[in-house]
Amino acid sequence: MPQEQSSTRERQRTDLHEPKRYKVTIHNDDFTTMEFVVKVLVTVFFKSEAEAEALMLKVHQSDKAVVGIYTYDIAVSKVKKATSMAREAGYPLRLTYEPDE
Repeated sequence: MPQEQSSTRERQRTDLHEPKRYKVTIHNDDFTTMEFVVKVLVTVFFKSEAEAEALMLKVHQSDKAVVGIYTYDIAVSKVKKATSMAREAGYPLRLTYEPDE
């Protein structure tokens, strides 16, 4: 009597964990206009007009502010997009990303 082969496989257990998160920080400078900072926050970070203005004022008063916490790829993408927008407009706006503890 031939032995039948099973078409099912045992699944290996893989430990899934949430991806590391990165906080994106926008830094104050003396050249980038407040209106442009609001535009970047609305366009790139999808903040409401009121939230963008509040963040812009926080940056202006305390030199920097966290604008969001994202996965690595999204954080890098948003920093690049905002920096590119600023350079095209002639502003030295600086954004950074770092691991969120």
